[in-house]
Amino acid sequence: MSALADPFGARRAAGAAGLLREFNEIGVLSAADVHVATRLGSLVGEESESVRLAVALAVRGPRLGHVFVDLATIRDTATVESDEPVDLSALPWPVVDEWLGELAGSDLIALGEEGEEGPLRLLGTRLYLDRYWRDERAVAEDLNQMTASARLQVIAGGPGTGKTTRVARLVAELIEQAGGSGVRAPLVALAAPTGKAAARLQEAVHEETSKLPVGESVREHLMALRASTLHRLLGWRPGSHSRFAHDRGNHLPHDVVVVDETSMVSLSMMARLVEAVRPEARLILVGDPGQLTSIEAGVVLADIVGPGVGHGIVVLERVHRYGGGIAKLAAAIRDGDGDATAAALREAPGEITWLDVDLHETEAGLEVVRERAVAAGREVASAARAGAALEALGALGRFRLLCAHRRGPYGVSDWTSRIQSWLAPDIEDIEQRDFVGRPLLVTENDYELGLYNGDTGVIVDGAGERSAAAFERAGEVLRFSPLRLGAVDTAYAMTIHKSQGSQFDSAAVLLPAASSRILTRELLYTAVTRARRELILVGTEDAVRQAVARPVARASGLRERLWGGAVPRARTRRP
Repeated sequence: MSALADPFGARRAAGAAGLLREFNEIGVLSAADVHVATRLGSLVGEESESVRLAVALAVRGPRLGHVFVDLATIRDTATVESDEPVDLSALPWPVVDEWLGELAGSDLIALGEEGEEGPLRLLGTRLYLDRYWRDERAVAEDLNQMTASARLQVIAGGPGTGKTTRVARLVAELIEQAGGSGVRAPLVALAAPTGKAAARLQEAVHEETSKLPVGESVREHLMALRASTLHRLLGWRPGSHSRFAHDRGNHLPHDVVVVDETSMVSLSMMARLVEAVRPEARLILVGDPGQLTSIEAGVVLADIVGPGVGHGIVVLERVHRYGGGIAKLAAAIRDGDGDATAAALREAPGEITWLDVDLHETEAGLEVVRERAVAAGREVASAARAGAALEALGALGRFRLLCAHRRGPYGVSDWTSRIQSWLAPDIEDIEQRDFVGRPLLVTENDYELGLYNGDTGVIVDGAGERSAAAFERAGEVLRFSPLRLGAVDTAYAMTIHKSQGSQFDSAAVLLPAASSRILTRELLYTAVTRARRELILVGTEDAVRQAVARPVARASGLRERLWGGAVPRARTRRP
């Protein structure tokens, strides 16, 4: 439904006029986009509808993950936040050359890399909010300086390719080198964008450390490392311009900074990180450029990896963790090869089950999904009733149903309800809030309990005492009263986004219709690589091919700045 069809919709900008009103009513612009553009225009007396439209589109960009709006292509690339088909070509788009000319004469717009100050900046046909232009340029300059002095290292690769092993060995070598030179061991920081990712990085490094052929002093040093979120690493400083305690004027004390799950790091966060790293320190970025990107603006890791040649970049491709069929499928998706993807789905029947059905039309053939979900739920509940927390948590990781959406026929809420109804004959009190055997998904960080958004747990029997919520950390069980938990959901199903950083022995993936805006190559790649041993994919061939052919398209100039592309020339200020 467009904003026009719902005159009282939250996305409709009351009082909007002219071009802003037309673009708002059809759904291209949100109310916030319109209000910001109107306010900025009013502050400098800018009455041009075309200029205000450009400003609104620039405000819209970061909300959709773009660093800038390209005014030369926006007519062909703009979308609306609706699954209904909308003809945007009928909108009164300004003529590009005339549009750029008006912008060049506006007091809102700074021109070129060295132009005067302004809330927005125009480079060629690219219109940036000034903040994002500054962040993009700063990240490129800082990373290029690190590369020139060999202080930047990137370890990229999919799940199971040995990224954490490489990190542990690298840090161990640095500690050994320091010891051999008679200097102090380097101060190392382990960090990740989320609390869950930080906890898993710490556990993975400790696990790899136990296997390394190193001296006891080096092993003790590695085992003493603790990981934190990037926000905690940089520190909070209320009232500061950068918002963080560590910045260009107050560097981090660490000699080595390791960041895992870098694909989830936004442009703005990367800018704050690289400016805080000491000029002599080493930055190691780890992640999978094929995975889903940050929900904020930018596709930083993919831009940094670029063609993946030299510059301290290592791209690991050999998979050690899951079977050959899933590895072959993941490679085909990552390469954007629709034919190879369809073939890989068919060629590993013992490892991959492909149900070529549209859930909007039929649910025939989904018996295998029900079978796996019920078996897993029963196994978790049985262990939980026996008070065997580790066994229950282990069983929880053996199967997960993954959905693209939270709600709707493909959504987590609907399928969680279905699975609970399937399990009702086996779990009598399943309608109770904290029934024994309830799988838990933490949805907000709780630093007091040490639980993070994305952590999973199970309600287990307390052996004569009250039941407890059990979570696992490095092979040990953490137990809490269910009453102490904050925001948690029942985790029979979860979104593909939430599953990042996790893997399951068996995963069932439910794809939305081919027309869904959320269906992208990165979503499909992330989904299938969550499965270690068995993948069940539910979706039509059309949906699969559409996903493979639809990489996340985010406007970003960082790759050009890092890999030598030409930065657009500035326009001349109109007299």
